[in-house]
Amino acid sequence: MKIILANKFYYRRGGDCIYAIELEKILKANNHDVAIFAMQHPENIESQWSDYFPSEVIFKPGPKMFEAFMRPFGTKEVERKFTKLIKDFNPDVVHLGNIHSQLSPIIAQIAKKHGIKVVWTMHDYKLLCPRYDCLKNDVEPCEECFTDKKNVLKHKCMKNSTLASYLAYYEAKKWPLKKLESFTDTFICPSLFIKNKLVQGGMESNKTTVLCNFIDVEKCKRDNFKKEDYYCYIGRLSNEKGLKTLIEAAKHLPYTLKLIGGGPLENEIKESIKDYPQIQMVGHKQWDEIKELVGNARFSVIPSEWYENNPFSVIEALCLGTPVLGSKNGGIPELIDENTNGMTFEAKNISDLETKINAMFNAEFDYTSIAQRAQSRFNAIQYHDSLMKIYDCNN
Repeated sequence: MKIILANKFYYRRGGDCIYAIELEKILKANNHDVAIFAMQHPENIESQWSDYFPSEVIFKPGPKMFEAFMRPFGTKEVERKFTKLIKDFNPDVVHLGNIHSQLSPIIAQIAKKHGIKVVWTMHDYKLLCPRYDCLKNDVEPCEECFTDKKNVLKHKCMKNSTLASYLAYYEAKKWPLKKLESFTDTFICPSLFIKNKLVQGGMESNKTTVLCNFIDVEKCKRDNFKKEDYYCYIGRLSNEKGLKTLIEAAKHLPYTLKLIGGGPLENEIKESIKDYPQIQMVGHKQWDEIKELVGNARFSVIPSEWYENNPFSVIEALCLGTPVLGSKNGGIPELIDENTNGMTFEAKNISDLETKINAMFNAEFDYTSIAQRAQSRFNAIQYHDSLMKIYDCNN
């Protein structure tokens, strides 16, 4: 089968990019021909398809600003280069990831016009929320734009900027949900939660299928599952991740907490924990160090206060044999079997989180079984097999 994978970036920038890069690997490993369509960027992985990539746009004042403003609506350069790729490669399927703003949904329209099957993985809530994440004021879950996109202007949701919010509003008007639905054969939803939100926002349920994310489980294989006497958080240090709630809970407890990652709250957190030696910031780490830190932890805590979709941080921890204490938010509870591979708590509830941290330290978990079950559930082989059914459907 011949497949074009389209994602705005082609380097390990975030979960959507990692998904695209890993998907390319498993498709090629199963003897499929794969072409890449992304925006040019100095950090991109080297690719034989880079001549087809449209130029980089930067949403900051400068000579590329006009192109950046126009790109979300579908520019001639994107249209020309993607059409050429389709004609030269002649794909059976175009599989989309995060394409808004830097590429734009015009590529879905072009693929459909050429009679090519279009599959689109939903990594975020952009089809419902102009700022992607269903957050108001960066911290408060919000669904107002599900019914009226003008709310993005009312709250200046995009970077608290009137100009950026108007751009997001007109982009949403240019590419409404029903229009995108007409270009797309199947929307892959990594969680039931995001599927239900899309249906709530007006999408036809039969256009969606739930297929959980996958990882390279081989990188999670361990010789033993010995645990040390600490718990950990891994992820971005930002408001929506629930770090402030976690830190307030951790301050009242004697257990060692290791915070893995960096982000905008880094300096604020350093200041707030300076008198609490049980809370340690270890900074950003590469996989080999993450494997040891998360793999040796008694459990990982995911205190997110936004609508997490299908977080890799939960999947990777489970595949390492580390149970997860997760907030009852978004798709997190779908990954946790209570008292078997972890527990859940009420998001933003410091008292409940304290209680559950104590419970996790006193619980007995079968770490080997957690790893085995997770690696069976989230491996690339089963993902490929499920994806082929989606690609082949109605052909």
